[in-house]
Amino acid sequence: MSTATRTGPFNVLVLGSGVAGLSAAVRLADPTQAGPSLGVLTKGVLSQSATRWAQGGVAAVLGGDEDSTDLHLADTLAAGAGLCDEEAVRILVDEGPGRVHELITLGVEFDREASGLLALAREGGHSRPRVVHAGGAATGAEVERALVDATYRSASAVLEGWFALDLIVENGRCCGVTALPPGGGIVEVRADHVVLATGGAGQLFSVTTNPPESTGDGVAMALRAGVPTADVEFVQFHPTALHHPAMPRPLLSEALRGHGALLRDADGERFVEELAPRDVVSRAMAARMVEQGTDHLWLDATGLERFQQRFPTIAMSLTSIGLDPEKDWLPIAPAAHHLSGGVVTDLWGATALPGLWAVGEVACTGVHGANRLASNSLLEGMVFGARLAERIGSSSGGPEHSGAMRAVLGDVPLDGIGCSTVAGSPLAWSPESDHPDHGATPDVPKLRDSLQRTMTSGAGVVRSAQSLDAAARGVAELAASLGDRVASVEAGELGNLLQLADALLSAARVRTESRGAHSREEYPAADPTWRMRLVHQVGRDG
Repeated sequence: MSTATRTGPFNVLVLGSGVAGLSAAVRLADPTQAGPSLGVLTKGVLSQSATRWAQGGVAAVLGGDEDSTDLHLADTLAAGAGLCDEEAVRILVDEGPGRVHELITLGVEFDREASGLLALAREGGHSRPRVVHAGGAATGAEVERALVDATYRSASAVLEGWFALDLIVENGRCCGVTALPPGGGIVEVRADHVVLATGGAGQLFSVTTNPPESTGDGVAMALRAGVPTADVEFVQFHPTALHHPAMPRPLLSEALRGHGALLRDADGERFVEELAPRDVVSRAMAARMVEQGTDHLWLDATGLERFQQRFPTIAMSLTSIGLDPEKDWLPIAPAAHHLSGGVVTDLWGATALPGLWAVGEVACTGVHGANRLASNSLLEGMVFGARLAERIGSSSGGPEHSGAMRAVLGDVPLDGIGCSTVAGSPLAWSPESDHPDHGATPDVPKLRDSLQRTMTSGAGVVRSAQSLDAAARGVAELAASLGDRVASVEAGELGNLLQLADALLSAARVRTESRGAHSREEYPAADPTWRMRLVHQVGRDG
């Protein structure tokens, strides 16, 4: 099923097709109302996003006397290691249950107990069972299915196979993007409002749970346009990715540990609390792997009852590679999973550039702080996608003083989180046609592989001044090798990864402490003086 292709102008253009962008899109294009004309532009097909890979589920307080939104808030703040915006988290936990019930109304079928009640799992960092799943560990795919169907029915145009290159900024306002359509040639796609919903950047690293499309496109476009970003040094590594040649790495859902699966080292010994926050578990695993000289550890799920029935998707994946979770320990290693920071927004998704909005993993609302709590990402996309849709039609100015945006606007946040600016340089791209004598064509796949290996060794689970400096030199050399030409989607993706790598390394080198998902070998403790957001803005002196 498809809609007729248009290149605008649109009232609203959504870039990306994950839960965040489509949650906004289905509201903005509600066919029962006289809403704005809506375009959805995605470099793949509409159903091809990181959302469909999400196994963990959706965290929300959906009933039961033992849980409360106050507890969910406290768990999120604890995971965020002092950098969460409490107002943003309060919105997330209070509005989340309503968004989950909307998904059910839309047709999402979450797992239920025999009694008919929603089945709730406990995951790392959560003090209570509050995570709903679909198909055991196929939650993202089920959520995506419902949102994709709704978007096809209601959007004015769905531009599939279109790669957004850069933001169009005129008279201090974002008014569209330049893009590469499937047939080639750079096209302007104009819109009154542009929504970045392009997801994360797991492809910065050699080992990731993210699909190949997760190349940091939205954050990189914002950086090149001078739009503030923050917290990009906080990359969460999921501790239990299956150690297997497949890429993206198959994810062994945190729900397995929530049901009693155990983490074991090379000697078969337990070494960390299984349901500690992800950054804690990943660091413990990295340390134990170095200590024991191994490239993986083990997840022991042999004690779980009814594995096949509870987790059919994972069971099928394991069976396909010859593993039986009822008998075999499962090889695991940390893998890049989630970008906790991104383009700074207020609590309605507005960025510092009028006309530009951001939502989901590409955005920094202040919800995640230094480390995302398990299963809060789908929830964030649903909650803030709905808020963005509510505000976008009534807003003509810039952002309000709320959420992470307060630091950018110079306010002293209520929670005392400060702000410091990290300088950067734009990596600008030009059409291939502007370079008739460009010489040898860069080997983009080889350069991308080199970047991923450079970032994995220099800016992985544990970092040091030496490793970060070496990575920064490597990224600069790779950027010089690529040059400034956009001849293909692949070259554009690599350019975006390089832009984001530069920002990540700049912030990681400045942050001389260990906090959340950022761990410095020579600074093993959190430093109260670094309880601040590092705002990266190209063209600004830090």
